[in-house]
Amino acid sequence: MADLNLLREEIDKIDNEIVSLYQRRMKVCAEVANYKIDTGKKVFDKQREKEKISAVSEKVEGEFHKKGIRELYKQLMSMSRKLQYQMLTEKGVLGRLPFIGIDKLDIENSRIVYPGTKGAYTQAAMEKFFGKETNSFSVTTFRDVMEAIEEGSADFAVLPIENSSAGAVNQVYDLLVEFENYIVGETVLPITHTLSVLPGTKKEDIKRVYSHPQGLMQCEKYLDEHRNWEQLSISNTALAARKILDDKDKAQAAICSEYAAKIHKLEILEKDINFSSSNSTRFIVITNQKVFLKDASKISICFEVPHESGSLYEILSHFIYNDLNMTKIESRPIEERPWEYRFFVDFEGNLADGAVKNAIRGLREEAKSLKILGNY
Repeated sequence: MADLNLLREEIDKIDNEIVSLYQRRMKVCAEVANYKIDTGKKVFDKQREKEKISAVSEKVEGEFHKKGIRELYKQLMSMSRKLQYQMLTEKGVLGRLPFIGIDKLDIENSRIVYPGTKGAYTQAAMEKFFGKETNSFSVTTFRDVMEAIEEGSADFAVLPIENSSAGAVNQVYDLLVEFENYIVGETVLPITHTLSVLPGTKKEDIKRVYSHPQGLMQCEKYLDEHRNWEQLSISNTALAARKILDDKDKAQAAICSEYAAKIHKLEILEKDINFSSSNSTRFIVITNQKVFLKDASKISICFEVPHESGSLYEILSHFIYNDLNMTKIESRPIEERPWEYRFFVDFEGNLADGAVKNAIRGLREEAKSLKILGNY
């Protein structure tokens, strides 16, 4: 039996040769990068890489080793591309991203739109971000919001994008792809539900409770203690509050925010009736201008990848190589393309950062499509 230490020494010698060969290969790759910089040739040549991987895999025997060689050369070529992207960045030939850095948002002279009725959580989020003295109006749907921004009847909009317990607001993600509107800010609003009624109503008067389906679900434990109450769904919690006011029926109650209850002059019988005390919703602020604050620290993008093994892994490697911290990833099915998905990623950074420019160049070259949703 061979001595383990001798085997390890032999591996060390081979590794030294591999390291030396790697450095030689990357020096040649740098020369390739210089040629591409001079000629304007694209870094990523998918057909060339495919042919190269096929050729080297034929030089070894056995499926295990063929697979290993293919994986090794995919990584070598990935490192070569990343070196070339880095050199493009250093030489200043990346081109400018179509976003303009600004010192602050022009809030004072702007009109703001939000979805829902008076007293909606989106209105509360709007006031948290913009202040109470705003020139604002509401529309019915998320699509209405996007159209108002796109056509210019509003300068900014507030939309929910994610709830800590219910997850992503998928429709908003889809609309961010469809419309040329961009994220410039965000705010997080704690979601706390109240049981609100007409002034003078007692608990024993209540027979029916109205709220958004998620509001009813989030207060399920509380409602289980009052099973004689009929639970009725309505499109949002603020509308539930308004219904109580409009109907003037003491047999009815609303599960809504404290904000909505105050707006509609309802009496709050109980606060914090949702079972999760940490429930909160993240709202985004959007505009139709490609701008970002110079001190912005989060970037949202979406991209599509080829429908083949390893494609997502290779795309995500650009975040790792450039030391960018990815904070969120979501996937959404692509309409009319069964079992294919579009990915939404949030990561830390600023569009003016070299590492961000380097990563975005790689993503743009290697993904099927890429859209920067905003820097905020």
